[in-house]
Amino acid sequence: MPVNLPTNVLRSFVAIVDTGSMLQAAGQVLVTQSALSLQVRKLEELLQQTLFHRDGRRLSLTPAGELLLDYARRVLALHDEAVSAVGSGQFTSPVRIGMVQDFAEALLAGVLAQFAELHPDAQVFARVAGTADLLGLLDRDQLDIVVGYAPADAEDAVSIAPMAWYGSEGAARRAILPLAVLETPCRFREAAIGALDAAGRPWRIAIETPNLSTLRAAVDSGLGLTCRTSLFSSDPPLVDPSLPALPAVASILRSSTASDTAMRRLLELSRAVIAGGERRL
Repeated sequence: MPVNLPTNVLRSFVAIVDTGSMLQAAGQVLVTQSALSLQVRKLEELLQQTLFHRDGRRLSLTPAGELLLDYARRVLALHDEAVSAVGSGQFTSPVRIGMVQDFAEALLAGVLAQFAELHPDAQVFARVAGTADLLGLLDRDQLDIVVGYAPADAEDAVSIAPMAWYGSEGAARRAILPLAVLETPCRFREAAIGALDAAGRPWRIAIETPNLSTLRAAVDSGLGLTCRTSLFSSDPPLVDPSLPALPAVASILRSSTASDTAMRRLLELSRAVIAGGERRL
């Protein structure tokens, strides 16, 4: 069986060390000197170690006592922190938000920082993934809020933005168009390939990656064209009459029942960011 060290006995032990005498320690922890002596003896029996050298009324720590002192201080600090946190009644359940990569920078750097200032005691769990994966987690009650993409006619659309081509003019002039795309499933990948096939324009996958920052680097390096919204780049989209038109896409915000104050606030902040799309609803 594991040995359990009572916190009141550890507190007495620390008090003896800090005050330097049994008399002052007894007054600090509000027990008699005889009771304090019994607590020290109990602690030594539990640990099977001598904790103090005794020279008359003078006490000094043994090596075992020195080692225990550091652990005792940490145990008591964590104990007092737990009592304060739970006893204050200010705790809250974690708020779990999932987002597509396009919104991750704005939400993580802006919204979550602002949310942390408004609710410093709230815990936040953030997940970055594709819309389909995030909605599955929401359905299984593993997320509270999801920011993702949907068709332009989605009923829960918060904003609608046009898709556009991004990349170099040189890449756009190639006989077989090199594409830089995210891994499937990806709404933008499907839109680009669908538009090119409908226009009879030959294409090939030049870069395929799960990471949006890698996709940006590939496009900036001229390795391929991609299809995204204005969130993808601060540079203007590529205007080339040889490239087919692309559909619009909706940004959506879905959530479970927002009964918690912190969760409702994060939902409001997220909606404000998403509503900055091309067309507000």
